[in-house]
Amino acid sequence: MNAAAANARRLCEDADLLLAQSRFPSALSLAVLSIEESGKMSILRAIALARDEKELSESWREYRRHTRKNAAWPLIQMFLQGARRLSDFRPLFEDSAEHPYLLDNVKQLGFYTDCLGNRHWSIPEEVVGEHLARQIVHIAEVLLPKREVTEREIELWIRHLKPVWKQPMELMETAVSAWYRQMCEEGLLDDDPERMEIFVTQGIGPANCVFRRK
Repeated sequence: MNAAAANARRLCEDADLLLAQSRFPSALSLAVLSIEESGKMSILRAIALARDEKELSESWREYRRHTRKNAAWPLIQMFLQGARRLSDFRPLFEDSAEHPYLLDNVKQLGFYTDCLGNRHWSIPEEVVGEHLARQIVHIAEVLLPKREVTEREIELWIRHLKPVWKQPMELMETAVSAWYRQMCEEGLLDDDPERMEIFVTQGIGPANCVFRRK
């Protein structure tokens, strides 16, 4: 997890450097790679919760798929459109979601020339502009992991989540809240232990936003 987080930051910083040089297609594509590295975190958490060889194999297959690692990229847009509770963001990770494929296609457009549709040649400099590149780099920055993961954190994650893994969402949300609370109590998170429970039960708002800056 920590290796993926460090690499996500490196890729995002490289994308920023390319933005400063107006190398917009390459900046965008590197930002997508950064998003994919950040997205490995949730898949690795699922691997830690695997209950048998079948679930373990399924999680490793997801780890290898680019489209499973970039599923969180519309998070900001969903928030702006009114998503506030943890359950509101579930559509990001549904198997039928199309947005991961969209971002993967955009990444390819930033790296390669291609012939699309009715003999239309796609050239990176012509299809990726500054506005789109800056948007994707900003998303990559938001999704960067903010701290290192410890062995104790994963031990607590397994303790709270494994008994209810893939059970009804209400049970899993309660387990996440309990995990977050114990993380705070043990000093692994410098935060209000009520923050996650508010996010799960009430939703984030001006007074209780789980994403607000300290």
